[in-house]
Amino acid sequence: MGKLDLLEINFTNNQEVFYGGQLVQGHVTVQLNAEIKMRRLEEKGDDHVLQPGNYSYPFSFQLPNQLPSSYESSVGRVRYTVTAVIDRPWKFDHKCKRTITFIDAVDLNLEPTAAQGVTQQGEKTMCCLCCKSGPIRAVLKLDRLGYVPGENIRIHGEINNHSRRKMTSSFAELRMTVDYHTPSKTRTQKNSVSKICKGPIQAGGDDIWNGDALGVPPLPPSNLRGCKIIDIKYTVTLNVDPAGPAFDLVVPIKIIIGTIPLRSVAQQYGVPGPMPSSIYLSDHPNIPVKLIMPEVSMSLPPVEYVNVSPSNMSNNQDIPPPAYVESYFGKVDVHDDDDNEHTRGNMEYAPVYAYYNWNEHNTNTFLNVAPKK
Repeated sequence: MGKLDLLEINFTNNQEVFYGGQLVQGHVTVQLNAEIKMRRLEEKGDDHVLQPGNYSYPFSFQLPNQLPSSYESSVGRVRYTVTAVIDRPWKFDHKCKRTITFIDAVDLNLEPTAAQGVTQQGEKTMCCLCCKSGPIRAVLKLDRLGYVPGENIRIHGEINNHSRRKMTSSFAELRMTVDYHTPSKTRTQKNSVSKICKGPIQAGGDDIWNGDALGVPPLPPSNLRGCKIIDIKYTVTLNVDPAGPAFDLVVPIKIIIGTIPLRSVAQQYGVPGPMPSSIYLSDHPNIPVKLIMPEVSMSLPPVEYVNVSPSNMSNNQDIPPPAYVESYFGKVDVHDDDDNEHTRGNMEYAPVYAYYNWNEHNTNTFLNVAPKK
C-alpha cells in the first residue's frame, strides 16, 4: 500500500446517474500514513508535501445539456469517467476513477409518431417438392410506437397458414440493431433483447395474437443522440418459423425507446399528479475539477436493480421519476490503456437506464424489477 492508504471519489447523495445540465458534485478523499511529495491534484505546479492524515477535496461541475447516453458494447462505447490523480514528481502517479451514467432525456411526448398505432403485414409462398402451396400470411399491429424500459409492448396479430406445411412456431421479438460508423465502413451488431413464443400452427390453420406482452428490458434510448458514429435502432417483429428447410416469414415494425413515457400511458395506470419539487437539485457554486469527457472508441450477465437518488430528469412534473436498472447486457471491464496496478476504483461497470413498472407504484415511488433474461 505504501504511503497512501486511501484515494477515493464519492458523489453527493451517492448519485451516479446524471442528466443534461446537472451538477456533478462530491469530494475526493485522501488518507496518508506518511508524508508524500506531490503536485496539485488538477494540474502540474510547484511541489507540495502532505503530512500524514485525512484530506477531503470537494468538487462540483456542470454537465452540458446535450450529450449522448452512456453505452457499452464489445464494439464501441460512450463512457463518462471522473478521475482524481495525485501527480508525483519523478514517480508513478496515484489515480482513482469512477464511471458514471449519463442519460439523454428522450421525451416520448415530443416524438411525433410515438403515440401512433401501426399495422404491418407480410406474405410468403412455400414450395413443397416441385409444387407450390398456398401462402403464409401474417399481420402485426401495435397500438403505439413509443415505449420506455419496463413497459410491455402489446402484440396484436394474426397468422394464416394456407400452406401444406406445418409451422413449427411463431414468436414476437424485440431486436436492437446498432450501426458503428467509421470514415470507410459501417459495422452492424444485432441482438434479440426480448422474445415471446407460441406453439405450432398446422397446415391450413390460423393463430391469433391478442395483446400478448413483450417486455422492454433496461436499454439505452433510440438513436443515441449526440453520437455521430453509433446509431441504435429498435424493431418489433412477428416471426413465423416453417418446419423443414425454409426462411422465416418476418413482419417488422420500427419503434422508439425513450426515457420519459407518454403522459397518456401514465394516466392509464392511475399515476399520481405533480411530483414534489424536492426531486430537483439545488444550485451549488462550481469548483473546477478535472473531468474526462465522453470517450467513444471502436474496439452479457444478470441485470440488477440500482438504487439512486431521484434527479431532475425532465420538466414533466406530472410523470413520476423512474427507477434505474443495470443495462440488460450487464457489466463490462472499464480498464483503459493508461491504467495500471496503481489505478484505483471499481473496474466493473454497467450503465443504468430509466426503468418503469406501471404495475407497482404508490403516490411517491416506483419499485421496479428488471425482466429476467
